[in-house]
Amino acid sequence: MKKHIILLFLAAVICFSCKKETEFTYNAEDNIYLDYPNSDTLTYSFSTKPNIEKDTVWINVKISGTRENRDRKFAMSVVSKTSTAISGVHFEPLKEYYVMPKDSGTVRVPIILKNTDPALVEKSVNLAVKVDGGEDFNSNLPEAKRTKSIIFSNRLEQPSWWMYWGQLRNYSRTKHQLFLIVNGPVALADMSKPDAFMEIPRTLYYIENLRVFVTYPLTWVAQHADSGYEVKLRTDGSGDYDFYNTNAPTKKFHIKYFPAANEYVFLDENGNQIKM
Repeated sequence: MKKHIILLFLAAVICFSCKKETEFTYNAEDNIYLDYPNSDTLTYSFSTKPNIEKDTVWINVKISGTRENRDRKFAMSVVSKTSTAISGVHFEPLKEYYVMPKDSGTVRVPIILKNTDPALVEKSVNLAVKVDGGEDFNSNLPEAKRTKSIIFSNRLEQPSWWMYWGQLRNYSRTKHQLFLIVNGPVALADMSKPDAFMEIPRTLYYIENLRVFVTYPLTWVAQHADSGYEVKLRTDGSGDYDFYNTNAPTKKFHIKYFPAANEYVFLDENGNQIKM
């Protein structure tokens, strides 16, 4: 009898071990969120790009779930309670929906920022955006995981190296922007640094570029036809010109004409002459 019991026990063990294992599969509903583990804020400035009226900031969107062999739609909206940016003024309106491509777990959404508000020179604005499930996803993840703030402006600040170069004279944001136009986003030698003397020849080159530019603006435009910058005579009979980039025609710099000296001079944001 004992022998039969042992045989029955062994048979049961064998039958149990031969059963197909239960498959454990992911069956939660797919969610969607913004993939920024280290910060909930992006910062951007048009100040180093004075020749553009708009630019694109890309937002990383990711799914929490499984990929599918079909395009899926999700929504992106503006969080009005925390946003100070105005649709149509500071950014282009968001689309009705965005698409997560088939077999993908992540996608980048373009947010178009605009540089047409003169007030951006003096202040920053905040655009908070939030991703939602839309047609094909859920919105069950915490709102903090689905929200991103973009703080942007067109504000320039006086760089630390400016004070060391008397040839530049008084600082103004307009003069700084003109410096960037003629030289690009470069920095002059900071004379507080140990090896700064090695940068002096390069610095003097950039300063001379700016001096020639602000002293002979119309000649500079004629000699740099491929720069994208133009001058246009004002229609008020003053003889003054507007200086602007063809990619950003609403962002104008005032060139004042002084007939007694037959001289053209840039004016800064405070109406002061820019001289070198």
